Amino acid sequence: MYHGAQYGWIEVISGVMFSGKSEELLRRVRRALIARKKVQVFKSHLDDRYGGVFRVSSHDGAAFDAHPVHASVQIAELVRLDTDVVAIDEAQFLDDGIVRVANDLADRGVRVIVAGTDMDFRGEPFGPMPLLLAVAERVDKLHAICVRCGDLATRNQRLIDGRPAPAEGPTIQVGGAESYEARCRRCHEVPHVDRAQTELTMGEGSRA
Repeated sequence: MYHGAQYGWIEVISGVMFSGKSEELLRRVRRALIARKKVQVFKSHLDDRYGGVFRVSSHDGAAFDAHPVHASVQIAELVRLDTDVVAIDEAQFLDDGIVRVANDLADRGVRVIVAGTDMDFRGEPFGPMPLLLAVAERVDKLHAICVRCGDLATRNQRLIDGRPAPAEGPTIQVGGAESYEARCRRCHEVPHVDRAQTELTMGEGSRA
């Protein structure tokens, strides 16, 4: 699809949790290494699951060493001049500056592979992912399987003690299968605390 070492580009792997985004990113990293490309891998420091902050790990157990970063500017500072491929996992946790960093790297001939969850637990665009999707030359949106009905899962269901988390909760909350499920649009639930309290109060009033 792309030819010539002088041309860089951005490719984004997006989708719901448990859809294999990190696995796909690592697959592309491995293929780049087989092609004798010089690769650097980065990830948000917030993701300390599985192999810890110094490794990109997929749910199936695959892993690769990575640089944990707090901000997008650190990636720009750490990328070596001879690097051919830059892979960035959990990009939804980074600041909007990652878009400029990715564009600058692509402009100087680097292949940039970005993976991230494109929607938060409310079903709304997550962090810089919408902007990255807009500027990318290649976009792949992956799906999981809804644990409720078996349809294609496109939403992240956050759970608290096994129940749907309220919409008023924090946008960023790192977790795995104990805190999240993959669900389809129909099975996705995001209750509002104030609405639940209002309904409870009205119910109590009607019983009085």
